[in-house]
Amino acid sequence: MADTNEVIDGGLEILKYPNPVLKKKSEEVTVFDEDLAKFVQDLYAAMRAHDGVGLAAPQVGVLKKIAVVEYNGSSYVLINPRVIDQKGIQDGEEGCLSFPGIYAHVTRPEWVKIAAQDEKGEVHEYEASGYTARAFLHEMDHLTGKVFIDYLSSLKRNAIKKKVAKNTGGHF
Repeated sequence: MADTNEVIDGGLEILKYPNPVLKKKSEEVTVFDEDLAKFVQDLYAAMRAHDGVGLAAPQVGVLKKIAVVEYNGSSYVLINPRVIDQKGIQDGEEGCLSFPGIYAHVTRPEWVKIAAQDEKGEVHEYEASGYTARAFLHEMDHLTGKVFIDYLSSLKRNAIKKKVAKNTGGHF
């Protein structure tokens, strides 16, 4: 079976689907220290090395509620994030660093308001619409063990699983 992980900048390893860690729930972050700040910077480095828009800690094997998003010139640290409100509906294409080369249309809210802590533990509220809202929700899903193909019909989900198995030489 082919290796399903890849070592990247920052010393972090992006886990590829179907790695079982991607389906596990993350724990709250309770310690805000230099190690956490360094980990956040490593997440950014890993995300940028693969031209990603976001990256969540579970994608690098760390089951903590930590994610980063960078889009349209803005960067966001999302630690222990939660949705406060959401409105509307948008349908758009999504990909994921844990599913290289795989894209699918996913329906999500058009607008979202979230609260999250930064690496110092300070709480921030963010309102986002369109693609930024999509990115927030996609990364937050990773913290609950959900991946974007979970939103698809079983037919589409199974087709993607077969494609992943063929690309990795594995099976489900």
